[in-house]
Amino acid sequence: MGIFNQIAEYLYLRKKDPNQPATQWVKYMHGINRLSILLFLMALIIIVIKLLRH
Repeated sequence: MGIFNQIAEYLYLRKKDPNQPATQWVKYMHGINRLSILLFLMALIIIVIKLLRH
């Protein structure tokens, strides 16, 4: 699976693969990855806003 497909699944832009194992630890890992991607995007937006204001 490509990285863009995985990111799309994290952000609920694409359905998850039904053949993928769904253990509790994998769910935790995906939740942490989803949170880190969202925080990164939020930080990028803040940086762009600050650059445009200055």
